[in-house]
Amino acid sequence: MKSNCSRFLLVLLLSATIFPTWAQSEKKTISLEDIFKNRKFFSKGVSGIRSMKDGIHFTQVKNDSLNVYEYETGNYVKTILTSKQLIPKGDTVPLPVSSYEFSGDESRLMFSRDDEALFRHSSKANYFIYDLATGKVVPLYGKGKQRLATFSPDASKLAFVVDNDIYIKDISKAFAPDSSKVEDSFVTRVTADGKANEIINGATDWVYEEEFGFSQALFWSPGGASLAYYRFDESKVKEYQLTYYGDLYPEQSKYKYPKAGEDNSVVGIFIYNVKTAKSVPVEIGRETDIYIPRIKWTTDTATLALYRMNRHQNKLELLLADALSGKTRTIYSEDNKYYIDINDHWCFLKNGKEFLISSERNGYCHLYLYTMEGEMIRQLTDGKWDVANVSGVDEKNRLVFFTAGFSSPMNREVFSVSLDGGKPEQLSTREGSNSPDFSANYAWYINRWSDISTPPTITVNLADGKEVRLLQDNSKLKDVMKDYNFGKADFFTVVTENGTDLNAWMLKPPDFDPQKKYPVLFTLYGGPGSQTVLNSWGTVSSWNQMLAQKDIIIVSVDNRGTGARGEEFKKCTYLQLGKFETTDQIAAAKYLDSLSFVDKDRIGIWGWSFGGYMVLSCLTKGADYFKLGVAVAPVTNWKYYDNIYTERYMRTPKENNSGYEDNSPVNFAGKFKGKLLLIHGMADDNVHTQNSYDMVTALVGANKQFEMQLYPNSNHGIYTGKNTSYHLWERITDFILKNL
Repeated sequence: MKSNCSRFLLVLLLSATIFPTWAQSEKKTISLEDIFKNRKFFSKGVSGIRSMKDGIHFTQVKNDSLNVYEYETGNYVKTILTSKQLIPKGDTVPLPVSSYEFSGDESRLMFSRDDEALFRHSSKANYFIYDLATGKVVPLYGKGKQRLATFSPDASKLAFVVDNDIYIKDISKAFAPDSSKVEDSFVTRVTADGKANEIINGATDWVYEEEFGFSQALFWSPGGASLAYYRFDESKVKEYQLTYYGDLYPEQSKYKYPKAGEDNSVVGIFIYNVKTAKSVPVEIGRETDIYIPRIKWTTDTATLALYRMNRHQNKLELLLADALSGKTRTIYSEDNKYYIDINDHWCFLKNGKEFLISSERNGYCHLYLYTMEGEMIRQLTDGKWDVANVSGVDEKNRLVFFTAGFSSPMNREVFSVSLDGGKPEQLSTREGSNSPDFSANYAWYINRWSDISTPPTITVNLADGKEVRLLQDNSKLKDVMKDYNFGKADFFTVVTENGTDLNAWMLKPPDFDPQKKYPVLFTLYGGPGSQTVLNSWGTVSSWNQMLAQKDIIIVSVDNRGTGARGEEFKKCTYLQLGKFETTDQIAAAKYLDSLSFVDKDRIGIWGWSFGGYMVLSCLTKGADYFKLGVAVAPVTNWKYYDNIYTERYMRTPKENNSGYEDNSPVNFAGKFKGKLLLIHGMADDNVHTQNSYDMVTALVGANKQFEMQLYPNSNHGIYTGKNTSYHLWERITDFILKNL
């Protein structure tokens, strides 16, 4: 027995030496099912946390209850309501608790259900109001789904949009104890000229929503005496038609889409006086071919601020409007030789004397403090780095909180800087990407930190940056990543022929052998101000990891035109959108050609939207270096894309015809000589399938073979319908594995 046991142990020891996976747990391999169906690699967040107005407590939904907790300890304080309290009269199904929105005084809550998406950022739904004092649930409106419902500051009223017109409901009357009237009798109609595809009140047109990033276009004054709103006259904007399949006869849907060089909506700003029930137009000048990308009430209840921008988007003015007369005066003006990006970095201080604004006037995005008369008080930040986002202003302590790529364009740190001047103080301590969410009193913030290899760690921090407690560290996901042998991406630099440094990352196969030759797949976006090379979780996806496990090196390079590296790096692509971006990706391919472990005959590239455009540019102008491409929802001719985006970087086709023609891949199909998979959602309201269809025509005309995948009824995200997302990723994956 003893001899046999010793022999067994010797065999086991030898087995562990020769075949180490026998003695250790074998690493699992990633599958498409794990990624897109089982969702094994999704990180956990901490959702639904909202600061209460005292800044000491926050609310969060747990188990169908809306609860209150302490920032400092995380201790439960009380339950505000449960789903059982949210059953409208005559109904049996409770409203979803997770859709809640507090009124400013926290006396009432708004909930929605039956949400229906319109475009990327917009939707309509049935809204309901819950009154904490009475426990009563009241429907907002009974004659059609509503949009953009928003409380007045004192919670007595709600403004909303139905069928392109604005309404105001007096909810204080609806909740009166002696009220027996039908709820809709408390509704006042503010506008009456709304009409589909002609006039929009209180909401934005398609191109404002997509390119200026907002859909709500009605705003209460601080005291609730006035309501400012946009009015879009899109009657002269040309229509685009989408087709939806599934019935005997397909459904046709038309909407207004202004392409490069074409007519825009004529925009007006109005201020409605609740007391007089009348609206006055705001004086924005005689020129109608302009943009009003933002409006905001100052802390003065009678003064509205608005940005006015010319069509070239290289001149920005800040106007102040009187709420009673609509008369305006200009307090700030800025010109740029390229264009001016619109952001939400502006803030009017409660002292009524100062406002905060950002500008790239010195070559980088920095913060400036001005008087309400338009005189600069001081520049608050400076240096060869960009402010990424303003997180808030603590006026009591005179501090501005912001994030920036200070140590590197690939990182995001949290800072504070005094409104009274001085050096910014870094609050975050971990290298990587930090994203803070401050409490109402700026005493606390919840920070989401990650780096390129580490899933998010979410903590509660004091305003000085000190971590108080851990909310989530994704420890289970970290264990899963070990089990599935996730690799670590490495940052590196590509130096172009003109000496420009490009940030990049590379993910190698887990068992990488420098003596072997590997295929390479570029993943990119490359558009103005974007970044795919970030020290942040999600930069390298689990799909990238899966391909790396199949012996493909994954690479991403941020070309010229991308963000966080100052104005000149970002805007050098002006009037030639795609030219330098393509040149830089080709330079990166050339660099990889020089590496001993890269198979230069097997370099592929894939991207979506602007990334899809870049794929086609690289497969045509860079056909000698890229042998395979997957282009999803690509622009192929800049004349086909919307005017706010395209003209910002290219001006109009009439002004810059060569810039358009020289940088649209549809014109270079004859140069293509690789493998191409072209994919598009057939109901894409953003990048129309017209782009891909014209590319098909050009490729066929040049006698070039390719593959194509269309998805009926799917928009730009290609997820509509049963199994669509999985089918899409399976199609892409199979094409790459077969041809690379």
